[in-house]
Amino acid sequence: MLGGLVPELLCAESQFQHAGTTDVDVQVDLTTAVVKFELLADLHDQPTEATIVFEECKNLGALNLRGTGFASRDLEVRRLRAQVGGDAFAAEVNVVGLAGFLLAKTAAAYSRRKPKDWYDIVFVLRHNDAGGPMAAANVVRDRFADDIQRLDTALNDLQANFADRNAQGTQAYLQQMMSDYPDLDGTTLATDAVLSVEEFLQGLDPVRHRRN
Repeated sequence: MLGGLVPELLCAESQFQHAGTTDVDVQVDLTTAVVKFELLADLHDQPTEATIVFEECKNLGALNLRGTGFASRDLEVRRLRAQVGGDAFAAEVNVVGLAGFLLAKTAAAYSRRKPKDWYDIVFVLRHNDAGGPMAAANVVRDRFADDIQRLDTALNDLQANFADRNAQGTQAYLQQMMSDYPDLDGTTLATDAVLSVEEFLQGLDPVRHRRN
Protein backbone atom coordinates (compact mmCIF):
# COMPACT_ATOMS: atom_id res chain seq x y z
CA MET A 1 0.00 0.00 0.00
CA LEU A 2 1.61 3.25 -1.16
CA GLY A 3 -0.92 6.03 -0.57
CA GLY A 4 -4.28 6.66 1.01
CA LEU A 5 -3.95 5.52 4.61
CA VAL A 6 -0.14 5.48 4.73
CA PRO A 7 0.51 8.95 6.25
CA GLU A 8 -2.08 8.24 8.91
CA LEU A 9 -0.31 4.97 9.76
CA LEU A 10 3.13 6.62 9.82
CA CYS A 11 1.81 9.39 12.09
CA ALA A 12 -0.48 7.36 14.33
CA GLU A 13 0.66 9.12 17.52
CA SER A 14 0.09 12.64 16.20
CA GLN A 15 -2.67 14.87 17.55
CA PHE A 16 -3.31 16.01 13.97
CA GLN A 17 -5.11 13.97 11.34
CA HIS A 18 -3.72 13.77 7.84
CA ALA A 19 -6.05 15.10 5.12
CA GLY A 20 -5.43 12.20 2.76
CA THR A 21 -7.96 9.77 1.40
CA THR A 22 -8.69 6.36 2.87
CA ASP A 23 -8.35 4.52 -0.44
CA VAL A 24 -5.79 1.80 -1.17
CA ASP A 25 -5.80 2.34 -4.95
CA VAL A 26 -8.08 -0.64 -5.56
CA GLN A 27 -11.63 -0.24 -6.86
CA VAL A 28 -14.16 -3.07 -6.57
CA ASP A 29 -17.45 -3.03 -8.46
CA LEU A 30 -19.57 -5.53 -6.55
CA THR A 31 -22.35 -5.42 -9.13
CA THR A 32 -20.29 -6.90 -11.93
CA ALA A 33 -17.52 -8.45 -9.83
CA VAL A 34 -14.87 -6.58 -11.86
CA VAL A 35 -11.77 -5.55 -9.94
CA LYS A 36 -9.64 -2.68 -11.20
CA PHE A 37 -6.11 -2.35 -9.83
CA GLU A 38 -4.05 0.81 -10.30
CA LEU A 39 -0.53 -0.51 -10.82
CA LEU A 40 2.58 1.65 -10.50
CA ALA A 41 6.09 1.20 -11.85
CA ASP A 42 9.39 3.09 -11.59
CA LEU A 43 11.26 2.69 -14.90
CA HIS A 44 14.07 5.15 -15.60
CA ASP A 45 14.03 4.52 -19.36
CA GLN A 46 10.38 5.61 -19.69
CA PRO A 47 8.79 9.07 -19.27
CA THR A 48 7.09 9.78 -15.97
CA GLU A 49 3.34 9.05 -15.94
CA ALA A 50 3.67 7.03 -19.16
CA THR A 51 1.50 3.91 -19.36
CA ILE A 52 3.59 0.75 -19.34
CA VAL A 53 2.01 -2.06 -21.36
CA PHE A 54 2.76 -5.63 -20.35
CA GLU A 55 3.68 -8.18 -22.99
CA GLU A 56 0.77 -10.29 -24.24
CA CYS A 57 -1.71 -8.22 -22.17
CA LYS A 58 -4.47 -6.25 -23.87
CA ASN A 59 -6.04 -4.61 -20.83
CA LEU A 60 -3.37 -4.58 -18.14
CA GLY A 61 -0.74 -1.90 -17.70
CA ALA A 62 0.98 0.28 -15.12
CA LEU A 63 1.52 4.00 -14.60
CA ASN A 64 5.19 4.93 -14.56
CA LEU A 65 5.62 7.10 -11.45
CA ARG A 66 9.05 8.18 -10.23
CA GLY A 67 9.97 7.06 -6.74
CA THR A 68 7.72 4.03 -6.36
CA GLY A 69 10.83 1.86 -6.56
CA PHE A 70 11.87 3.22 -3.15
CA ALA A 71 8.47 2.34 -1.75
CA SER A 72 8.71 -1.24 -2.98
CA ARG A 73 12.05 -1.67 -1.17
CA ASP A 74 10.86 -0.45 2.23
CA LEU A 75 7.85 -2.45 3.33
CA GLU A 76 6.36 -3.13 6.74
CA VAL A 77 3.68 -5.69 7.50
CA ARG A 78 0.76 -3.96 9.18
CA ARG A 79 -2.35 -5.61 10.57
CA LEU A 80 -5.37 -3.58 9.52
CA ARG A 81 -8.85 -3.99 10.99
CA ALA A 82 -12.25 -2.94 9.73
CA GLN A 83 -15.90 -3.30 10.69
CA VAL A 84 -18.16 -4.26 7.77
CA GLY A 85 -21.87 -4.83 8.34
CA GLY A 86 -21.34 -5.61 12.00
CA ASP A 87 -18.58 -8.13 11.29
CA ALA A 88 -14.95 -7.52 12.24
CA PHE A 89 -12.26 -8.24 9.65
CA ALA A 90 -8.47 -8.15 9.91
CA ALA A 91 -5.74 -8.60 7.32
CA GLU A 92 -1.96 -8.30 7.15
CA VAL A 93 -0.94 -5.79 4.46
CA ASN A 94 2.46 -4.73 3.12
CA VAL A 95 2.66 -0.98 3.74
CA VAL A 96 5.49 1.33 2.69
CA GLY A 97 7.74 2.42 5.56
CA LEU A 98 8.78 5.94 6.51
CA ALA A 99 11.96 6.05 4.40
CA GLY A 100 10.33 4.62 1.29
CA PHE A 101 7.36 6.95 1.62
CA LEU A 102 9.45 10.11 1.93
CA LEU A 103 11.75 9.33 -0.99
CA ALA A 104 8.86 8.17 -3.17
CA LYS A 105 6.95 11.38 -2.39
CA THR A 106 10.02 13.54 -3.03
CA ALA A 107 10.50 11.98 -6.46
CA ALA A 108 6.79 12.24 -7.23
CA ALA A 109 6.64 15.90 -6.17
CA TYR A 110 9.53 16.71 -8.49
CA SER A 111 7.99 14.97 -11.49
CA ARG A 112 4.30 15.86 -11.21
CA ARG A 113 4.24 19.15 -9.20
CA LYS A 114 1.09 18.39 -7.20
CA PRO A 115 0.47 20.50 -4.06
CA LYS A 116 -0.75 17.41 -2.22
CA ASP A 117 2.69 15.80 -2.51
CA TRP A 118 4.37 18.78 -0.82
CA TYR A 119 1.73 18.76 1.91
CA ASP A 120 2.19 15.01 2.42
CA ILE A 121 5.97 15.34 2.78
CA VAL A 122 5.85 18.04 5.43
CA PHE A 123 3.00 16.46 7.36
CA VAL A 124 4.91 13.18 7.62
CA LEU A 125 8.20 14.95 8.42
CA ARG A 126 6.61 16.85 11.27
CA HIS A 127 4.30 14.21 12.70
CA ASN A 128 5.92 10.82 12.04
CA ASP A 129 6.12 8.35 14.92
CA ALA A 130 9.93 8.17 14.59
CA GLY A 131 10.19 11.63 16.16
CA GLY A 132 10.28 14.41 13.57
CA PRO A 133 12.38 15.61 10.61
CA MET A 134 15.84 14.65 11.87
CA ALA A 135 14.64 11.24 13.02
CA ALA A 136 13.08 10.76 9.56
CA ALA A 137 16.39 11.72 7.93
CA ASN A 138 18.19 9.14 10.05
CA VAL A 139 15.73 6.45 8.98
CA VAL A 140 16.20 7.39 5.31
CA ARG A 141 20.00 7.35 5.65
CA ASP A 142 19.93 3.95 7.33
CA ARG A 143 17.66 2.45 4.69
CA PHE A 144 18.83 4.13 1.47
CA ALA A 145 22.34 5.50 2.08
CA ASP A 146 23.60 4.20 -1.27
CA ASP A 147 20.66 5.59 -3.26
CA ILE A 148 20.15 9.11 -1.99
CA GLN A 149 22.67 10.77 -4.32
CA ARG A 150 20.69 9.82 -7.41
CA LEU A 151 17.74 11.79 -5.99
CA ASP A 152 19.84 14.92 -5.52
CA THR A 153 17.99 16.91 -8.20
CA ALA A 154 14.62 16.08 -6.62
CA LEU A 155 15.95 16.93 -3.14
CA ASN A 156 17.28 20.28 -4.40
CA ASP A 157 13.84 20.90 -5.90
CA LEU A 158 12.24 20.08 -2.55
CA GLN A 159 14.52 22.60 -0.87
CA ALA A 160 13.62 25.28 -3.42
CA ASN A 161 9.90 24.69 -2.92
CA PHE A 162 10.29 25.31 0.82
CA ALA A 163 12.89 28.07 0.64
CA ASP A 164 10.66 30.52 2.52
CA ARG A 165 7.08 31.02 3.67
CA ASN A 166 5.97 32.20 0.23
CA ALA A 167 7.37 29.22 -1.71
CA GLN A 168 4.76 27.02 -3.37
CA GLY A 169 5.50 23.96 -1.25
CA THR A 170 5.16 25.98 1.94
CA GLN A 171 1.91 27.48 0.71
CA ALA A 172 0.52 24.05 -0.21
CA TYR A 173 1.12 22.79 3.32
CA LEU A 174 -0.18 26.01 4.87
CA GLN A 175 -3.40 26.05 2.88
CA GLN A 176 -4.29 22.43 3.63
CA MET A 177 -3.52 22.74 7.35
CA MET A 178 -5.48 25.99 7.65
CA SER A 179 -8.39 24.34 5.87
CA ASP A 180 -8.33 21.43 8.32
CA TYR A 181 -7.40 23.44 11.43
CA PRO A 182 -8.49 27.09 10.95
CA ASP A 183 -7.61 28.00 14.55
CA LEU A 184 -3.89 27.37 14.00
CA ASP A 185 -1.51 30.26 13.38
CA GLY A 186 -0.56 30.57 9.71
CA THR A 187 2.82 32.17 10.35
CA THR A 188 3.79 29.35 12.68
CA LEU A 189 2.63 26.71 10.21
CA ALA A 190 4.63 28.25 7.36
CA THR A 191 7.75 28.54 9.52
CA ASP A 192 7.35 24.94 10.68
CA ALA A 193 7.17 23.76 7.06
CA VAL A 194 10.35 25.60 6.03
CA LEU A 195 12.30 24.44 9.09
CA SER A 196 11.11 20.83 8.79
CA VAL A 197 12.37 20.49 5.23
CA GLU A 198 15.62 22.29 6.10
CA GLU A 199 16.25 19.97 9.06
CA PHE A 200 15.43 16.88 7.01
CA LEU A 201 17.83 17.86 4.22
CA GLN A 202 20.56 18.73 6.71
CA GLY A 203 20.14 15.25 8.14
CA LEU A 204 20.72 13.78 4.69
CA ASP A 205 23.81 15.91 3.96
CA PRO A 206 26.39 13.32 5.10
CA VAL A 207 25.29 10.90 2.38
CA ARG A 208 24.09 13.43 -0.22
CA HIS A 209 27.50 15.05 -0.56
CA ARG A 210 29.91 12.25 0.24
CA ARG A 211 32.50 11.22 -2.32
CA ASN A 212 32.17 7.79 -3.89
